Amino acid sequence: MSVGEIGAFLDWGLEKDLFLPYKEMTAQIQEGDEVLVTLYIDKSHRLCASMKDLYLLLSQDSPYRKGDMVSGRIYEFSNNFGTFAAVDDRYSAMFPSHEDCSMLKIGDVVEARVTNVKPDGKLDLTRREKAYIQMDADAEKVMRVIEAYAGVLPFNDKASPEVIKREVKMSKSAFKRAVGHLYKERKIEITEHAIRKL
Repeated sequence: MSVGEIGAFLDWGLEKDLFLPYKEMTAQIQEGDEVLVTLYIDKSHRLCASMKDLYLLLSQDSPYRKGDMVSGRIYEFSNNFGTFAAVDDRYSAMFPSHEDCSMLKIGDVVEARVTNVKPDGKLDLTRREKAYIQMDADAEKVMRVIEAYAGVLPFNDKASPEVIKREVKMSKSAFKRAVGHLYKERKIEITEHAIRKL
């Protein structure tokens, strides 16, 4: 990797000749972490690394298409947009904000499926299975949340996407599918303001 390029910074703490200034970190990292960085020369003519503004250096002409499985390294979290990843450490990609990435950290490499290739070439990703496969797991998750509320969830499938994401950690469409599945199996009843376990 040369100055101005992007790449994985291996074995943090072992590369003593490469300096990663605190102000260039976007997250706390520890020895052994592998994070995505770009290189630059600082005012003291030292070779330095930065974790910032990596999206500017990522390519948008990936060979991947909708439905392809890819490997992406997490490099930034955004409350507004979602979780940013670099597929193959070089292509621009993102998990939209409705995806639950709360268990991930900067530097994690995850397997994901391409759900969309945007007109500008950026990839949308998901860690979830296709809807018909994912629905059983989602239904189990919704039932666990209902049970955590002592059998009565204080909102139904008409709740706002924000409430559903906060409480159930899934998109509204996935939640509605799961609730519909549970309803057909007669495991729940849906009232005007709640969902009740039967």
